[in-house]
Amino acid sequence: MTENIKLPNQIFPTTTGEINLTELATDWLILYFYPKDSTPGCTTQAVGFSCLKDQFDTLNTTIVGVSRDSVKAHQNFTEKQSLTINLISDKEEVLCQHFDVIKEKNMYGKKVMGIERSTFIFHKGQLVKEYRKVKAAGHAEQVLEDLKALQAN
Repeated sequence: MTENIKLPNQIFPTTTGEINLTELATDWLILYFYPKDSTPGCTTQAVGFSCLKDQFDTLNTTIVGVSRDSVKAHQNFTEKQSLTINLISDKEEVLCQHFDVIKEKNMYGKKVMGIERSTFIFHKGQLVKEYRKVKAAGHAEQVLEDLKALQAN
């Protein structure tokens, strides 16, 4: 577990307006970082969370995705995939740096700096679980099961 990461008390642009992660109406937050809108893995992950959104809602949980894409790109992605989750545009990498998810990656033999797929579960602003180097397929289901287990304790 990384040192206890706090949610930044800051406003970020999203597909549905502005959001401050410290002022959410729910007790639980799933904050997930992904490399790029409309790519196969990121689509799998976003659709996975969207399909399970009703179940997360019953667990008093907000799901928010984060990438460096623009709000416009997020809106196109949301429309094209019928996403039901909110996406933060982190073009300045404020959240990415805060959560230390920018890593050196190997893309087609070239070293590039990009977002390492990562997910964080918060309860009342406290980090309770994190996932690094996430595989997109089945991840939303895994997070839902872990969340249920955390809430049962």
